[in-house]
Amino acid sequence: MSLYKIMQTMSDSGSLRVDVTGDDGRPIENAVADISFTGDPDEVLDEVRTDSNGQTATVSLPAPPLEYSEAPGVEQPYSEYNLIVRAPGYAPISINGLDIFPGEQSIQNIRLHKLSTSPQSDTFVIGPNTLFGNYPPKIPEAEIKPISNTGEIVLDRVVVPEIVAVHDGAPSDSTATDYYVSFTDYVKNVACSEIYPTWPEQTITANVIAIVSFTLNRVYTEWYRNKGYYFTITSSTAYDHKWINERNIFDNVARIVDEVFADYVSRPNVKQPLLTQYCDGKRTTCGGMSQWGSKDLGDKGYSALQILRTYYGSNIYINTAEEVAGIPMSWPGYTLDIGDSGNEVRTIQEQLVSIRQTYSNIPSLAIDGIYGEQTAAAVRKFQSIFDLPVTGEVGYSTWYKISQLYVALEKLAELR
Repeated sequence: MSLYKIMQTMSDSGSLRVDVTGDDGRPIENAVADISFTGDPDEVLDEVRTDSNGQTATVSLPAPPLEYSEAPGVEQPYSEYNLIVRAPGYAPISINGLDIFPGEQSIQNIRLHKLSTSPQSDTFVIGPNTLFGNYPPKIPEAEIKPISNTGEIVLDRVVVPEIVAVHDGAPSDSTATDYYVSFTDYVKNVACSEIYPTWPEQTITANVIAIVSFTLNRVYTEWYRNKGYYFTITSSTAYDHKWINERNIFDNVARIVDEVFADYVSRPNVKQPLLTQYCDGKRTTCGGMSQWGSKDLGDKGYSALQILRTYYGSNIYINTAEEVAGIPMSWPGYTLDIGDSGNEVRTIQEQLVSIRQTYSNIPSLAIDGIYGEQTAAAVRKFQSIFDLPVTGEVGYSTWYKISQLYVALEKLAELR
């Protein structure tokens, strides 16, 4: 089928933004991204360049009708595009099969490697969403791992790890590569690989919390390390969740993850997060959450907690991890705004001043421990760059986003 005919079959549109950084974490300005339809990769649909933040303008792209993602069916609910990103002095990178859903913004993060260290170009292929592709069903497990007589539990409290080691294959596949991914990036990747961004917000939230809880159970029980492996979790759907290296993420899903990345499912008098297994509920069924069923409940106005209780029992509740690893200071428990002062304000100011060395269009601000208009302006700019609600206030998600970026940039600076 010709590109023209393919495009004619798509009655809706989504959008794409490309974010490009280098090995040192710095945004790359004037990188060029060529976008083509996967069905006709030789015809460039659009060419966009990155700005000083390493971000391209948002490009509108044809997508299938919204109803394709509203119920299971044979029609693919997303369109697929290829991307080639180039910048002087860097090896090009190609992404094939990034998915665009109607009415949703997709973000493709690209890290380019200098030619001096990596002269070869890389190509990554994004596999199908698990709701549309054919993947092995989850092998059932107990939702609570036994504590006594097994020696499995090595942590005394639930901690959100800074990094998870993802084994890109089945546990026994010794040829699979291990990738070291930040916890929030891992959850965003899995959520975008296993649900549709067009679903109701409360449905997405319920699924994200289930992903977080499952992953924290693997962390808390040291499940794979106690079996002699050196990774946290796998990308095999038979054992864990689908994680796809270099896949694009969706803006609305990422925002929800930033809000609930430390929340997990608990039962009374059970310390460990529940291993919240789920399945699509149509092609495969299981004792946990039905993803399509959660979509239907979201359509009916159920909250995320009500959805989770429907599948995991009326006595479950949402707990929050006691610690987020790798963060200099935990969120104080209240939103910072103009007029506030103290050590918490000073911490955010120090981190923003450090981040400003990389993202120079964040306005300058004094480190004085007083939340004034200068600080609010810097926060607003940070929020606009990193897809957070632009409020000028530092709430939960903004606090941790600033802290996580600060830590990441500081570590990269130490390596330079």
